[in-house]
Parts: sequence; C-alpha cells; structure tokens
Amino acid sequence: MRRWLLAAAALGAAVFAADRALPPDLSRLTAGVEVLDGQGRTLSVLPVPGGTWRLPVSVADVPPHLTAMLIAAEDRRFRWHPGVDPVALARAAVQWVRAGRVVSGGSTLTMQAARLLEPRPRTLRSKLIEIARALQLEARFTKDEILGVWLTLAPQGGNLEGLRAGSLAWFGRPPAQLDAAESALLVALARRPEALRPDRHPEAARRARDAVLLARAAGAGAVNADERALALAEPVPARRLPMPRLAPHLAREVARGVAPGARIATTLDRDLQRAAEGLAQEALRGMPDRAALALVVADVETRQIRALVGGSFGVESRAGMLDLTRAIRSPGSAQKPFLYAMAFEAGVARPDTVVSDIALRFGSYAPENFAREFTGRVTAADALRQSLNLPAVALLQEVGALRYAAALKAAGSPPRLPPGAEPSLPLALGGAGTTLRELVALHAVLGDAGRAAPLTALPGPPAPRAEVLVPHAAAAVAGILVQPFPGGGPQGIAWKTGTSWGGRDAWALGLDQRHVAGVWVGRPDGTPIPGLTGRSAALPVLARSFALLPAAPRQPLHVRPAAQPFAEAADRLRLLFPMPGAVLAEGAGPVTLRATGGRRPLTFLVDGAPLAHERARREAAWTPPGPGFYRITVLDADGVSARSELRVR
Repeated sequence: MRRWLLAAAALGAAVFAADRALPPDLSRLTAGVEVLDGQGRTLSVLPVPGGTWRLPVSVADVPPHLTAMLIAAEDRRFRWHPGVDPVALARAAVQWVRAGRVVSGGSTLTMQAARLLEPRPRTLRSKLIEIARALQLEARFTKDEILGVWLTLAPQGGNLEGLRAGSLAWFGRPPAQLDAAESALLVALARRPEALRPDRHPEAARRARDAVLLARAAGAGAVNADERALALAEPVPARRLPMPRLAPHLAREVARGVAPGARIATTLDRDLQRAAEGLAQEALRGMPDRAALALVVADVETRQIRALVGGSFGVESRAGMLDLTRAIRSPGSAQKPFLYAMAFEAGVARPDTVVSDIALRFGSYAPENFAREFTGRVTAADALRQSLNLPAVALLQEVGALRYAAALKAAGSPPRLPPGAEPSLPLALGGAGTTLRELVALHAVLGDAGRAAPLTALPGPPAPRAEVLVPHAAAAVAGILVQPFPGGGPQGIAWKTGTSWGGRDAWALGLDQRHVAGVWVGRPDGTPIPGLTGRSAALPVLARSFALLPAAPRQPLHVRPAAQPFAEAADRLRLLFPMPGAVLAEGAGPVTLRATGGRRPLTFLVDGAPLAHERARREAAWTPPGPGFYRITVLDADGVSARSELRVR
C-alpha cells in the first residue's frame, strides 16, 4: 500500500512539474480594444495586430440561453467532467473503428478551448496534447473561465473570432442582446465557420442553426417550444455588417497604450456622435475638392466631450488618419471674444464704448478688415459682432500682447508662435496657431463664469478650474454674441466665426447654457480654398450641430446690465500682468507689472521685496535680473493681496 502511495505521489509531483514547465499558451487570448460611450454602448472596436476581430467575452457577457445551447450542443457533461469525457471518447473510438473514419471527435468544450488556444493539425498526437492541455486548463481555471476562452476564440467566419465579434458583425449588437435564433447560429457557426457563413451559404447556415435549436438545445431545455418556433421562422443574416467605427480618431487616441482586450469608457454620446458624423459627411458633399471638416461638441459645466469628428472619416483622400481637432491652425478672428473680455475686465472698454474702425498704422503694422472697408465709429459690442479688425488691434495694444498671450496660455489655449518670435499685435487677428479643441475650451470660459478647464473625453471628476476672467466680463461678451443664425436655426446661441489669412481655415464657435461646440473647415495640407470663410462654410454646420443636441430646454445666455459687472470687477484686486504661467525671454528688458481693483495706494513686491514706484498708480516697472522663477505680489491699502508667478528663461 505504501508503495502505491509513493508511486501516486511521485506521479503527482511529475504531473505538477510538467504543468509548471509546459504551461498552456494563452497568448491567443490577446484581444482588440472596445471603446464605449457614456452609457456603455459600443462606439468603436479596434482589431488585434494582423487585422483579426477578436474581443474578450465572458459568460456574463452572453445570455443564459446561449451558454445552455452551447453546453447542450457540444458537451452535455461539461459541468461534471475533469476536462476529458471518457464516455464521449469511448463512443468516438468505437465509431471510428466501425466506420473507418472519424464520425465524432469526442472533444469536450475544455478540449476545444485547448485547441483554440493552440491550433494544431487534426492528428492522434494533437488529440493527446489536447487532452493534456484540457486537464491543465481544468486545474487552473473555473468552468466559466474555460467557457470564456471558448467564447473569446470560437471562429465566426472570415477574420472574426469570438462571439462578441461575431455578434457585432452578423447582427450589429453585443451578444447580451441576442435572441435564441441568433445565439444558435453563432454556436453552429463555430463548428465550420467558412462552410456555414450565412452571407455565402445561407441555406447551410439555416440548417445548422435549426439543428442546434431542434436536435440538442431544445432537449436540454435551453429554449421552450414557443421560443423555438419563433426562432425557426427567423431568417439568417444576408450580409456581414461593418464593425462599429464611430469616432475613429478619438478611439485610436484613447486606446493608445492600454492593455489588450480593454473596454474603454468615454464621455461621448453614441446617438449624437452618429448624427454628427452624418452631418459632417453631408456638409462635405457641397464643399470644394480635398476639403475636410472637424467638429467638437462638449458640455460647458463638465467640459466632457459629447461628440467629436476628427476629420472626414471614411474618405481617405480628404482627412485620412489625421485628427484635425488637434491640428495647429490659425484661428483668424475666432479668439477675439476672449480679447474683448480681457479689455472689458481691465476697464479698457465696455460694450457701449465707442471705438473707431478707421485706417490706422501701429508702427509698421497696418491691419485691414476682411472686406477691405472701414465702418467708422461703432460700439465695442458691434465691433465684436462684425469682427472688425482695427478695433481689436487697438484693444490689444491697450491690454498688452504679452499679457494677452499669457492669459490665453492660462486658459489652455497657448498661442504657437514661430521660433524666437514674441507676442505682438497680430495676435488680435489670429497671428498664432491653436487647435479646435483649445478653441472650444476657450469659448466654454465665456459660459462658465470666466473659469477655464481642458476638454476631456474620459469620465472622471471635473478638472480644477482656473479663473482667467471675472465672471461679468465673460458673461458680457457671451451676451453680445447671442444673435440669430443667418438662414435660421436654434435660438439663444452665442456664436463667433473666424477665417484665417488666404482662406486656409474657416471656424465657427458657439455656446448656450449647456453646450459649447466648434467647427473647422479647410484642407488638411493647409492649402488655401478660394472664397472660404467661417460664415459661409463653418457657421451653417454649427447651427445644425446645435439643432442635433438633446431637446431639453435651453435658456439663452443672460447678461446683467452693463454698469454692474464692471463696477464689481473694478472692486476686486487682481494682477493683470503677469498672468499665471507667464514666461519671458531673458534680456527682454523692463516689463510693466499691472493691477486692477483694490483700494489705492498699491504696493508691488517681487519675491517679497517692494518695488519703488508711484503708489497712486496701478502699475510698476521692473527689470528681471536673470532667468528663474519670480513671485509677484500686489497689496492694496486694505492689506488685500493678489499673487502670480513669472518665469524668465
């Protein structure tokens, strides 16, 4: 007896050592990535390298009647055997001897899972290896985990593997939503995936499906008689559907670097995304050759992206793989609202301030209006609505180009200047690069009480807000821009267009109480499109984008009477320059520190040391002694302080 126990122990040790030395190869379980919308619905799937559509599937992902059918059709004793069914193997051996050929393989679902993990030629040696691997799988995994291997790898025709890929390709929905007939077809298809493809061999596919329903699954109680009758009457799919590919640019972005088989939740709305892509495709049909269109819709409060069209998807000659929402382009006049809000905040102008739109030179710079005409004397509000260039440049001269550039950076839209260039007056007219995503986030500031935050496509807690404008200055500009869309459209939308030099970029940005949206039209390679303007090309798409948004009540943006905001803004002590994150080049010479609000006299300090200046004034001159970080503080007569940090490099 002892000898037998020792022999058994030695055998067990040998089996354990062999199992550890030659573990099952699980590398084929590597799966593609699935991108979901905010409600957990499939937006897009990405294949594994090589182009195979394989997505992870667990027992929890499929309806109970599917697993019942699978077990009834393939391995009735699956829940009880240790990976190998001696009864089935014996029956298969007897049939082989009598018929002289293989009648049934005797494979359990565990053995099938082993074969799917490590495909081999169908030989006796392969069968023995499958048996050994099946025993290993049973020792390592639960029954449901083994079923998950089968569900993930079962062939479904062509380059489809697994029931999630099969369900999406043949029925256009995830496996959890399959009915009895659809489940039976996928179970049958795994046996002979090419011979039973319903798009090529519909009659063979129907017979195989019905065999699963009638001969085996029904007897095991997987479906009742009524369900079976309905299932038998269903047609098989006549064609293979394209795999989900909504928001392809964003899908590639969020899938970059994630683990294989991941399911990534986003903030997008599938219905809105589909409608936005359809709108973009329709709009492109009437545009010049090689034009492309990008679109972003986001929530003002959370900055979560609801829809994103990265380019003219599906038309490779127009946009291809480029995500044009991230392309750096000239904004034209699309940033003017932020400049006007800064001017209102600094007290340089008010909405009713009369400004001059006449031919002026600013040193060697002589800007012109888009129409090459001048309007004369207009209010600042009208100058903004009409997008007049001369008043904008004059306001920037008062605000300061360096301060304006620093404010744009603090708001998440840093101006991209040529190497070595310093911020200057052309910034007022789009003389630096930005992106559509940044412009949309910049316009959201106007609807969020002057607070800046980046857009996001991933769920999570809101990003910290940075107050870059006083609330009333932001609201005043938003109110100025509330105007009807030319040709009609939703009401209560604040919108602004922009056109870059030479007709290379056309922009339209808009917001209401809930949403902010932006549209860009142009050519991906930056070549001009004669006659292209934001008003003619991008604005109609923006109006139709707001018409797509949920039908919940949308209140128009509201602006308080003009006197009140600026009185309140003037009372609050703030540093106008430097703004948070400001950067200066070493050797740039003296700079002017500026403050607004508070009760004079004011005291300016650098790293705690006061500067000599006329204390009745709200500015002080200072020359940085060298590169480094400097803490700038201003104190008013009541001891209220405001601080910012400046970097010199």
